[in-house]
Amino acid sequence: MTQNSDTKKNKDPLAWEEVSTEHIVQDQWIDFRRSAFRFPDGKVFEPYYSYSRRDYVVIVASDTEGNYLLVRQFRQGIREVTTEFPAGGIERSDGKEYGRAGDVSAEDALLAARRELLEETGYESDDWRYLLTIPSNATLADNYAHLFLARNCRKVSGQDLDETEFLNVVRLSADEVEELIATGRFQQAMHLAAWLLSLRE
Repeated sequence: MTQNSDTKKNKDPLAWEEVSTEHIVQDQWIDFRRSAFRFPDGKVFEPYYSYSRRDYVVIVASDTEGNYLLVRQFRQGIREVTTEFPAGGIERSDGKEYGRAGDVSAEDALLAARRELLEETGYESDDWRYLLTIPSNATLADNYAHLFLARNCRKVSGQDLDETEFLNVVRLSADEVEELIATGRFQQAMHLAAWLLSLRE
């Protein structure tokens, strides 16, 4: 039996087969694609749009007084200033901004989380917990969010922001975070997932 037929034999019967792909935008930051897929019943349908961005980290961080460290910044997708946890992209050793790394080693997610927490808030922690790695948006994107909990954070410096970052740090109690969630003002889905997972620790 050939390798190809082995692959087909072991393939999930619900899996779609990608039959064509057009790269509509493919630059330093994103690979935005239009694809056609063959369904399990043999029919082909298009267009399906998807994109590649780099993996990123989200950090549920609390200080030595039990307050949570959040950042407020403008998010162009919804055209609003949001309140969310510190987060940022994982820098890759191959220099690419997107795409599955495969055998290319990416910066360790924990190192990225430590860096992003320090850069965005000026805080450090020696008490880290890995929570989960999960697809950022399985319907449209191929990147993953790596979720962390950092306890007993202490202020060690000022912020060290990128030229495109304009954000303020806020310290909130757990009840205040819950109030933001309950009133629809905590508007990042992966950050909400990180919060809920952190409550189990």
